[in-house]
Amino acid sequence: MTADELTGHLDLPRTDDLPAIPHRLGSVLRHAVRPYMRWRYDLTIHHEERFPAGGPVLIAPNHLSLLDGPLLGAVAPRMLHQLGKVEAFGGVQGFVLHRAGQISIDRSQYDVLAIRRAIQILREGRALSVYPEGNRGPGDFRRIRGGVAYLAMVTGAPILPVALLGTRQPGGNIEHFPPRGSRVDVVYGETFTVDRVSFPRRHVDVRAVADQIGDVLRAHVQAAVEATGHPLPGKPDQKDPDE
Repeated sequence: MTADELTGHLDLPRTDDLPAIPHRLGSVLRHAVRPYMRWRYDLTIHHEERFPAGGPVLIAPNHLSLLDGPLLGAVAPRMLHQLGKVEAFGGVQGFVLHRAGQISIDRSQYDVLAIRRAIQILREGRALSVYPEGNRGPGDFRRIRGGVAYLAMVTGAPILPVALLGTRQPGGNIEHFPPRGSRVDVVYGETFTVDRVSFPRRHVDVRAVADQIGDVLRAHVQAAVEATGHPLPGKPDQKDPDE
């Protein structure tokens, strides 16, 4: 689905009253951080050609550690807007994240504004990254929340699976970055779509689509592990403090 087609659907939540989402700082930062990531880690990007060159797209990465967001934002072929927990958007860091086009979401409730901003990004033909697992953990897509499913059902935007491998060491702490020189693999999958569903969208329908998406994501991360020989790190030594 093109951005123009997505804009034309009348049963999407209204977004034309929202202020523009900034992205210039995000574009500058990603170009500045990319060489640092390649210098610090033994980084390999797999199947970058699968990343859509234009149009709305939902990026669906697994979630292992603090490194995931900065890494993916730096190495992705396009500027990424990322949904992140509201707890990370305080103080100076929060100011920079907002100015870089990132979107805070309160996971303790149904955050209407965050959802509207996510739809706004897709309506503008941009790339939006959402962690289907919600929290940092094993990174195996065992548990899938409904956010990606809802946005895909509402907008029809294609979903791009991403397997991040090596962003946390086996048994490592989710609050720590991997040591310098660590092997890190970013593996893009094949985009896929789910059927667009008009209003009303029942919770049971969203859950069913989330389960379908989870099957695709689990297959992708398993294939990425087999293709690279780079295993997932297993359970972290602590739970995500915001879980």
